Amino acid sequence: MFSGRFEYHPDGEKSVPDPDPDPWLNIPLSDYEGHMSLPEVGQLRVLSDLFAEALACCSPESLAILGVAGGNGLEHVDPRVTQRVVGIDINPGYLDTIRQRHGNRLNLELHCLDLARHALQIEPVRLVHAALIFEHAGTGRCLQNAMALVAPGGLLSVVLQLPSESQPGVAATPFRSIQTVRFSLGDPGEFRAAVEGCGFELGGLTRRSLPGGKAFWMGFFGRT
Repeated sequence: MFSGRFEYHPDGEKSVPDPDPDPWLNIPLSDYEGHMSLPEVGQLRVLSDLFAEALACCSPESLAILGVAGGNGLEHVDPRVTQRVVGIDINPGYLDTIRQRHGNRLNLELHCLDLARHALQIEPVRLVHAALIFEHAGTGRCLQNAMALVAPGGLLSVVLQLPSESQPGVAATPFRSIQTVRFSLGDPGEFRAAVEGCGFELGGLTRRSLPGGKAFWMGFFGRT
């Protein structure tokens, strides 16, 4: 995990997670989706809308989603346009659910791995979408993987959660497994500087308010 500052480490030396098992391996997808859908959290629908916005930006023929979970927003993907959909997640059960939900409609390429520890060996894509992944996996190896996956002329769309003084942690809901999640929030300006320092250029950004004083920041970075 990271301390709250966005730093890029090409060798991934600060991206190795704690030796304890990753909590996402023990969180049922129903808990995650239930928590994120509650009115007092209100994040699942907003994330879906932001993903749709990213798709509309470039109508990608190939796409990768980092931390894909249960495939929230995949209903927006038009298989006539996007002919290759790569999904990456640490939890194999989440990927099984995606196969059941979308395998008959989309050309899926699913990979189970820890983005904070393992280097990707995947053919680059036109659009890489990374929503709320760096808060959990850090910006060492994970950010290196994200940028390496963007094809020349491609786009990296990133959703970050902004800090909230009124609700600094995970919202308390009936889904107790979510309380085991570890995350750190960083500054979008520092993140932007790190990505632009590696050959990307910010092409647009948006901000969406959430319940409890929280908000999402989404930036679109083109590979120059």
